[in-house]
Amino acid sequence: MREITSETELVSPSGKLVEAALGFSRRPLHNTENLPRGLRHGWHAKAWDRWTVVTDDVFLILTLADLDVAALVRVFCLDRATGAVAEHESVKFARPADAMVLPGEVPPFFAHGTLDGLSVRFDAAGENRTVLRAETERVSTVLEVDAHTESLSMATSLGRDRFRYTVTGPALPVTGLVVLDGRDVLVDAPSFATLERGRGLLPRRTESLRACAGGITSDGRRVGLVLTEGPAGPSSDVAENALVINGKLNGPRPQVTWDAPALNSDAKSAPWHARGSWIDATLKPAHTRTVTSKSGLINETCLQAFGEFSGSAVLTDGSRVNLTGLKGWAERSSRRW
Repeated sequence: MREITSETELVSPSGKLVEAALGFSRRPLHNTENLPRGLRHGWHAKAWDRWTVVTDDVFLILTLADLDVAALVRVFCLDRATGAVAEHESVKFARPADAMVLPGEVPPFFAHGTLDGLSVRFDAAGENRTVLRAETERVSTVLEVDAHTESLSMATSLGRDRFRYTVTGPALPVTGLVVLDGRDVLVDAPSFATLERGRGLLPRRTESLRACAGGITSDGRRVGLVLTEGPAGPSSDVAENALVINGKLNGPRPQVTWDAPALNSDAKSAPWHARGSWIDATLKPAHTRTVTSKSGLINETCLQAFGEFSGSAVLTDGSRVNLTGLKGWAERSSRRW
């Protein structure tokens, strides 16, 4: 897959995919502001930013999504010491234009959404820092992420005028405070967050399996892991798989084979196992949850697992990296949107 090394437009002013923009980059370089939207284009434009924090004390997911036909704000928080869980979601089909802002330009930028009293903001604090703020009836967060690192950014054609641009940044150092039901949960170093950003014209139905993790390994390296199922696109020879070692991208890497629970499985807490020519990794869940959202044209079922990874991977230079102890998550989803 071709490496993109300078800023580029993913979509032409007429709304067509720019073929020369297909490839991967080590930081976000694609502008998606020309993404065609609305009924005329079949409501296929999708944009989302999601941040996940997994520590010994808290599991947290903050999601903003503009689904063209609707907007979504979602907050999930688990206090691991008390077992308290908060889940908040709002989906709106008709909302003020400023209720959801997910820019398409190259970062740094501000993303925010407020629906039915749920407020989530991702605010740039300088060129390489982002502040994650959430306010709900039960959850409040102020977390600062150090994003001064390489990430896996990838633009892929899905065929038939469909395409996707994603940015995945694992093992991003994060510190700050999460408050759940009035109880303070401190997020201090070393703790890590994962950024997932997506923009594109997607098929009406999508299915995916993906996982991310981060942490400090036994030899002192900061390691981030990105794993998916299947190739990046119909004609791709690589997948959205990578390692990030001490802030440097090692990828994209070949496909892996998964042995993981199905969406309708009764064994939701079974291990998630990924194996390939370069990796053998297993996530042992400490917590699982099923997300179901059915609102008009939107139908989503998602199984998520949070916990610790074990195993190892081989870098492109042939050296091996230990993955045991990395904290992260895995997700299998089926969406109609």
